[in-house]
Amino acid sequence: MTSLAASAPTAATTTGSGPVRRRLGRLGLHFVVILLMAIWLIPTIGLFVNSFRPEAAVQTSGWWTAIFQPSQLTLQNYTYVLGQAGIWPAFINSLFITIPATVIPILVAAFAAYAFAWMSFPGRNLLFVVVVGLLVVPLQTTFIPIIQLFAVFHLNGQFMALWLAHTGYGLPFAIYLLRNFMGSLPREVFESASIDGASHVTSFLRLALPMTVPAIAALAIFQFLFVWNDLLVALIYVGAANPQNAPLTIVVANLVGSLGQGWWYLAAAAFLSMALPLAVFLTLQRYFVRGIVGGSVKG
Repeated sequence: MTSLAASAPTAATTTGSGPVRRRLGRLGLHFVVILLMAIWLIPTIGLFVNSFRPEAAVQTSGWWTAIFQPSQLTLQNYTYVLGQAGIWPAFINSLFITIPATVIPILVAAFAAYAFAWMSFPGRNLLFVVVVGLLVVPLQTTFIPIIQLFAVFHLNGQFMALWLAHTGYGLPFAIYLLRNFMGSLPREVFESASIDGASHVTSFLRLALPMTVPAIAALAIFQFLFVWNDLLVALIYVGAANPQNAPLTIVVANLVGSLGQGWWYLAAAAFLSMALPLAVFLTLQRYFVRGIVGGSVKG
């Protein structure tokens, strides 16, 4: 009896210590995540603060001095950037480039992903391996042959050149992500639809496409950010051939003179250019994790 009575508090103590350990473990994990987020945000915070500081303050002191001297903050940089000729036409050009260059590869990739996931045809697996292998091809190796091809059809300097280029560059990853997500959908749903007489077109439009919305939203975020922030591809295919069609990234880069003067305006220009991508990400963020996780579980 004595041994039983003595062991009872020990068991109770052991049982009660489990939730405490789990809470401490979660607290430690949260602390580490918050610390990493703070470290990651420090450069962004510094860039944001510098976007409100004048040239003299940026060149002579660190951004953290503005915390103790808020009087040095000004809107002069933003006023200068917004007053530059061509900034608003470049913003419209970026929209006109980014929206089609996001929608077109997603549409093509959705059809291809369904075919790779639920249709049987000769060489399906080999073709999918080839598509995935294109992910490792550097963009720089494609510039000269594509420019020569566009020159034949007089596309250099046109928006169509960027639409086609970004579609080609984005398709391998888009097909890979959507195919893996569609392949993880319940097979029973498609078998039932086939028994009921549904064609592949019906199964794609009525079943696969609605269930793939999280992956499509995640892909839209990736593609939109890639195209909107692109400078190299825009310079190659549009920048020199037709400056009137230049996107916002080229105009922002041109704020810096040939000798490096005016570099302090880049911080304000960067935050102005990232306003729209940030809004897109916040709008679609609830689909982001579901789309990425769903597309990486099953290959």
